[in-house]
Amino acid sequence: MRIGELARRTGVSERSLRYYEQQGLLTAERTPGGHREYPEKAVDRVIRIQELYAAGLRSAKIAELLPCMRDIDGGPSVVATPKLVADLTAERERIDRMIGDLVRSRETLDEVIEAARLP
Repeated sequence: MRIGELARRTGVSERSLRYYEQQGLLTAERTPGGHREYPEKAVDRVIRIQELYAAGLRSAKIAELLPCMRDIDGGPSVVATPKLVADLTAERERIDRMIGDLVRSRETLDEVIEAARLP
């Protein structure tokens, strides 16, 4: 599929898809005319990349992680290195801290809202 169709099917801009390719997160074949052609499995790959970005990972870490993950089609994965596992554990702990901070902020807002409602 061409880049426009991949963008449409994933909701990701063509610019972002080109960036993913530059970062080694996504690959495309080139037609004789120089157009990018993506395989069907690129849809799942882009969705997974978006999920990892949403989790707060940076492109370099995503590039390191993607080969260790199985695609939806069950394709082979490479065994994660101990360093990668440690890095991902640290990322998860960071996310847990952020969740805790957000919960505390929400509780504070709830208190302010409740106080503002009192006559």
